[in-house]
Amino acid sequence: MKLDVNVLRYLSKDDFRVLTAVEMGMRNHEIVPSELVDRIASLKHGGTYKVLKNLLKHKLVHHDSSKYDGFRLTYLGYDFLAIKTMVNRGVFTAVGRQIGVGKESDIFEVAKEDGSILAIKLHRLGRTSFRAVKSKRDYLRHRRSFNWLYLSRLAALKEFSFMKALEEHGFPVPNAVECNRHCVVMSLIHGYPLVQVRELQSPEVVFERILGLIVRLAEHGLIHCDFNEFNIMIDDEEKVTMIDFPQMVSVSHRNAQMYFDRDVDCILKFFSKRFNLSLEEQIDNTDNSEEDSEGSSRPCFSSISKSVGFLDRELAASGFTRKEQDDMDKFVKEEKDQDQCSEDEEDSAGMDETIVRDVVSLHLLDQPGHTVEGNEEEIKENRQSCEGQLSEPCCEAHFNEVNIYGEIF
Repeated sequence: MKLDVNVLRYLSKDDFRVLTAVEMGMRNHEIVPSELVDRIASLKHGGTYKVLKNLLKHKLVHHDSSKYDGFRLTYLGYDFLAIKTMVNRGVFTAVGRQIGVGKESDIFEVAKEDGSILAIKLHRLGRTSFRAVKSKRDYLRHRRSFNWLYLSRLAALKEFSFMKALEEHGFPVPNAVECNRHCVVMSLIHGYPLVQVRELQSPEVVFERILGLIVRLAEHGLIHCDFNEFNIMIDDEEKVTMIDFPQMVSVSHRNAQMYFDRDVDCILKFFSKRFNLSLEEQIDNTDNSEEDSEGSSRPCFSSISKSVGFLDRELAASGFTRKEQDDMDKFVKEEKDQDQCSEDEEDSAGMDETIVRDVVSLHLLDQPGHTVEGNEEEIKENRQSCEGQLSEPCCEAHFNEVNIYGEIF
C-alpha cells in the first residue's frame, strides 16, 4: 500500500482519536466492534461513525461485517499513527521518497527540522511475498492466530534494540534514533548494497572484514542468520555496514552452528562468483586439532570463543525486556512436517529438563495467547486508558509541518 503523507493534512484530532480507539480495541479483538470503538473514542453526538466513514474512505481502517459489525487498522492507518507520534516528538518533520522495499519492510527518507536526512523503516510482516514468517522468523511460537500489526511492532522493537546494543559495542551498524510501533528511525547509510557492487579496489580486504564481523558477532553471543550481500552496505571508501537484525539468534540456539555456517557460505559463494576469490575449504576432522583450525581460512563455529548471554543483558537494558521476549515467543513457530516433528521429539525425549532450563537463548519463551470479549469493565478500563493517551501532547493535530519531501529541499 502506497504511503501518501498528504492525507495527514486533512485528518483532524477526532480522526486520530478514533484511530487510537481502534488500535486499543485490537489488543483484545481481531475485529473491534463498532460499539466498542464508539465508547472508547467518546466523541459527542455520534461523531464516531462519521469519522469511521472518513477513515474508511482513506483506507486507514478496514470494515468487516462477516460475524459482527467491526473495524480493524490497516498498515496505512498504523503508519499514520506512528508518523504522527514521531512528528510531535520532533524526530522528523517531512517524509520523502521511498529508497528501499523488501519482503518484510519499506524504507523511506525523512528530514529533520535542521535539514539532515534520516531513514525510516516500516515493518510490514504478512505481505503476500513473505507469509511464511512463522517458519522463517522467531517472533511467535505455537499459535495459529496472530495479528500482523503486533508482529511488526515486535520486529521493529527487536531490531531497534539490536542496533542500539551492537552500536554500543563498536559494530558497524546504523545509528538507531527512535522506535514507535512498527517504525524504526535510523541514520541514513551513504552507500550501496553489496549485491550492486561490481568492482572493489581490494576485495580481499573487504572479504576478510566481512568474515571478521561474523566471527565478532559469534564472540558476543549472536548470529545474524541472514548475513548476505543484500544486508551489507558498502560506501565509496569500502567501509562495510551491516543491516537487518530482527532474525538474529543466540549462539546457544540449537541450530546455531547451521546458521553460522550458512552465513559464512553466503559470503564465500558471493565473493567466489563476483570477485573470483577462492578459499581452501577445510576438511572436517573429527579430532578438531588446533593445527587444522589455525591453518584453515574458513571460520569454524566450534573454535570461536563465545560469551553466551553477553548481549542479552545489554538488550534488556536498551528496551527489549523479558516481557517483549515473552510476547514475541508466544507467536511464530510454524508447525513443521510430521517427519521433522517426530525427529525433534525423539531428539528431545532423553534431554534433562534441568539442562533445558539452563540454556540461555534469544529463542523466545512460550506464552499462550487469548482473546477476551469486551465487557463493561474492560470498556471502562480501555476508555480511561484512551483518555489518558489522547490527552497527551502527541495526540494533538500538528501535521501541517508534514509536507512533501520536495517542498522542504
